[in-house]
Amino acid sequence: MYGLALGLVVVVAVVAVLLVASARSGNRYERIARCRAGHLFTSTVVPGASLKAVRLGRVRFQRCPVGNHWTLVGWVDASTLTPEELSQAHAWHDVRVP
Repeated sequence: MYGLALGLVVVVAVVAVLLVASARSGNRYERIARCRAGHLFTSTVVPGASLKAVRLGRVRFQRCPVGNHWTLVGWVDASTLTPEELSQAHAWHDVRVP
C-alpha cells in the first residue's frame, strides 16, 4: 500500500517538474512533425521524457491532431519546408502536455 502511494507521489513530482521545465522553455522545444499521411503539425518535445508518444527509434507513435488518428510521426527540418507548409504546421499543435 505504501509502495503504491510512494510510486504515485514520484510520478506526480516528475510530471510537475516536466511541466515547469516546459513552461519555462517557451518555444525552445517546439518541433515540426509529419505523420505518415503527410499532415504537418508542431509538437512539444521534452528531452528524456515521453508522456504522449511511444518512441520507436527515429519515429514516434502518437496522435496526429490534423487527421485525428494514431500514426507514426517523424521530425521535419523546417528549412526544407515552403512558407505554405510552415504556416500549415504552425496552425496545428498536438496536446501541450509534454
